[in-house]
Amino acid sequence: MLIGAYLGKLNGKRRVAVPKKFLSELGEKPLVAKWYEDCLILVSATFWDKLLHRLTGGKKVISYGVRDIERFILGSAFELEPDDQGRVVIPEILVNYAGFTTELVFIGLGDRVEIWSKEIWDAKSGELSAKTRSYIEELSKGD
Repeated sequence: MLIGAYLGKLNGKRRVAVPKKFLSELGEKPLVAKWYEDCLILVSATFWDKLLHRLTGGKKVISYGVRDIERFILGSAFELEPDDQGRVVIPEILVNYAGFTTELVFIGLGDRVEIWSKEIWDAKSGELSAKTRSYIEELSKGD
């Protein structure tokens, strides 16, 4: 299971070491793509199809909304090839989208990994800390 938070450093050639625990679970050629809220998503090749089905609701008719999801996610996806030290090169278009500078945070979320700029993650984490209690309270009302 992909869980936990790990720091990483992006070098001048857009190369970063993926945490070993994550890389062993993601397999030889993980995929990276744009994700929501200015971060990237990193998934295994086997999970990729399940993710797309989940995002599009398995629609056979490709509606405008589904096409936009496909454009946003599929149009930005790249297969990565880690080197012997577990480092990958993140494509420039994704580095620019996510606002990456040097410090990154890898967040394991069970079936996927989000990659955040540390600066953006720190702000998001502060938001989550303030809002999570109300989210839990709201969800528990349905029980």
